[in-house]
Amino acid sequence: MNLQDELHKLSEKIKQYRDEARVQMHLAREDVKDEWDDLEKDWERFRHKMDDILHDTEDAGHEARETAHRLGEDLKSGYQNIRKKLK
Repeated sequence: MNLQDELHKLSEKIKQYRDEARVQMHLAREDVKDEWDDLEKDWERFRHKMDDILHDTEDAGHEARETAHRLGEDLKSGYQNIRKKLK
């Protein structure tokens, strides 16, 4: 699996975690809501970076793809953390 495939798979998993967490947000305490708000800002940055990389794959440098991958992994962990707090 190449890095672009991995990024696409990571993006889909993040979207799934995000959607699941959003459904449970009405039950969340205020501190979890603050964490959610911070993650939403990072989500938007990640989405823009992914759009840039996926639409311009040939010109996207390895460093840009690696940065997107690290940001995606951080987001995935953040959404997983929120999901655990909400259960």
